[in-house]
Amino acid sequence: MLSSLNTHLQKWMPILTPLSLVVGVLFEDLGGQLLFFVPWLFAFMTFAGSLSMSFEGFKSLKRYPWAIFIIIVFLHILMPIVAYFVSTAIFHDHLLTIGFVLAVAIPTGVTSFIWVSICRGHLALCLAIILIDTLLSPFVIPALLHIVVGQSIEIDTLSLILDLLWMIVLPSLAGVLLNEFTKGKIEVTFGRKLAPFSKLSLFGIVMINSSVIAPYIKNINFELVSVIIVVFVLAVSGYALCLALGHFLWKDTRIITTFLFTGGMRNIAVGVVIATTYFPSKTVMPVVFGMLFQQVLASFFTRVMEKYRLKFEVVSSLNENLS
Repeated sequence: MLSSLNTHLQKWMPILTPLSLVVGVLFEDLGGQLLFFVPWLFAFMTFAGSLSMSFEGFKSLKRYPWAIFIIIVFLHILMPIVAYFVSTAIFHDHLLTIGFVLAVAIPTGVTSFIWVSICRGHLALCLAIILIDTLLSPFVIPALLHIVVGQSIEIDTLSLILDLLWMIVLPSLAGVLLNEFTKGKIEVTFGRKLAPFSKLSLFGIVMINSSVIAPYIKNINFELVSVIIVVFVLAVSGYALCLALGHFLWKDTRIITTFLFTGGMRNIAVGVVIATTYFPSKTVMPVVFGMLFQQVLASFFTRVMEKYRLKFEVVSSLNENLS
């Protein structure tokens, strides 16, 4: 029953995620009263997702150090720079700039593992990237935000680091350690049962945090539409840049696939939590709208990657035959 529920939730995520946002806007008073519950939901999501990970992923650090380094640089340096200049040029609003940078600077999404698996990417490398990026997040995100925020907004960096530690790092380590201790059995016996509740938690986070931006969404204007369009363009650009860079950097389609999804997807829920906790509500807009497109774009680029793989492998086989 739980497995069937999880399958249906996974299938309908592109619809249920924006629906959760709409519900949150309509019932903004209820969502506002439940904001305190969001970090707990996120910690649970992180723990449930980490039950499938193990320290085996660190072996990829020895085999593919440059691949991991390049992906981390893409996630936390290249895309934040792009988001900063694009948002600054278009909006001239510092709060929105912070939101756009935060939206792309947050860790890669745990769900990227699902798409890498579907597209036959390098699963061990994917797990290594997710685990390493997760462990780096309490230090990388505050540093980036400190640079972008400057002196305009006072941010409690220590509290932010502590929040990231207990929302991301500690649940992740707990899940990985349990997986190691049980030799992978807990993911089969317990992890899969938690999967549908993890997705329901995501919908809950979107719904609750949508109450914060309800005043902006209810008053649809040119700025709101522009924010949504720019969020979409940045999201597509992230995937497209990953595919283009991957094509020139690696010949192995498994690594390119892994780069595509770990570089294109984000753990948006943590960005929403950070934005609502430490910044004015307007900052949340670029972050939360990212949830509208993430799963849909992942599905679209799955088809793109299939066509790319087919073309690349045909060309490679022809070259091998000619040589």
